[in-house]
Amino acid sequence: MKKFDKERVLLAVAGPVIALVVAVALTSVVLLASGKNPFEPYTLMFEQATFSDIQVLIINQASLYYIAALAVAIGFRMNLFNIGVDGQYQLAAMMAAIVGAHVALPAALQIPLLILTAILTGAFWSGIAGVLKVTRGVSEVVATIMLNAIATALIAYMWLPDVFGVKVGNNNTTGEMHESGWVPGFDMGDAGEIYGMVVLAVLLGIGYWVVLNRTRFGFDLRASGASESAAAASGVDPKRMVLTAMLVSGGVAGLAGLPILLGSTHTFSLNFPTGIGFLGIGIALLGRNSPTGIAFAALLWAWLDKASPELDFHGYDKEIAVIMQGLIVIAVVVSYEAVREWGLRRQQRRVGAEIAAGNVLGASSDNDTKKEVAGR
Repeated sequence: MKKFDKERVLLAVAGPVIALVVAVALTSVVLLASGKNPFEPYTLMFEQATFSDIQVLIINQASLYYIAALAVAIGFRMNLFNIGVDGQYQLAAMMAAIVGAHVALPAALQIPLLILTAILTGAFWSGIAGVLKVTRGVSEVVATIMLNAIATALIAYMWLPDVFGVKVGNNNTTGEMHESGWVPGFDMGDAGEIYGMVVLAVLLGIGYWVVLNRTRFGFDLRASGASESAAAASGVDPKRMVLTAMLVSGGVAGLAGLPILLGSTHTFSLNFPTGIGFLGIGIALLGRNSPTGIAFAALLWAWLDKASPELDFHGYDKEIAVIMQGLIVIAVVVSYEAVREWGLRRQQRRVGAEIAAGNVLGASSDNDTKKEVAGR
């Protein structure tokens, strides 16, 4: 392996490792300050990860996190901050649930219909922010935050009994979907069932890598994110790329709720998970927008979620995991910036050394030439 490649690998690994070490250290300080054992919580959570039923829960939860983080990463690649993933996936899940409850087709048609409904809903909702940015220069951060609030109000409206809502006790639902739209999972016996839509998350990760690294669109996306002016000089329309990136990001975000919707709940209700879009931001950061890195980050986040309830039974607050997640995000931002600065300094020193070596060789060559001329 070349020296340059070794440095790239070192820089890629250093950020996440530093972030996790710092997060664990800071969490341990919090535990010590509260008079708790700083090591036992980690032992308990690692022990939970050895149980097959917890492993199934982790994989299922990670599938939702992974898709949401991919949606965020697509925006990051274009230097866009799609903070509206949360509203996009919830609205998309609700629309898919409504269609699934009111349309009954054979499974071969029903499932693709629900997936397409989720994609189009998410893309439409993110596309509003994209259009506002390219036509009026409105920040996508402001636009998507406002659209999250509108999505919440729209969901509450569609839950009304005289619209699409079906009241089940004190719970607002969209009614149970037809069974042709249910996606069977992988039966793990007593451990439970892994969502069938986990396969979709894997395919999305593969597709994300292929499109980004092996297609012209992926090159244009990365080039536009790195420098709009340079991309424009090479014939890329920056506004078109901004709108396209927002549409694709929203379309992927629309799929984030489908693993649990089609594999478990079969309805959109008050119990449907929220906040996944915001967690996707931290997971995308931790995974450095890489499909493999995001997968490990999603599994880490899901492990913290599913293993932490055990802490309650041993005198610890399960919110320790939430504190750790927050510290990870902070540590990620700080550590990546520190690693980036360190990498730049190493590159500058290497270039300086090469220039100095070139000057020495040049001076030596000049001396040899002068001697040769003098000898003649």
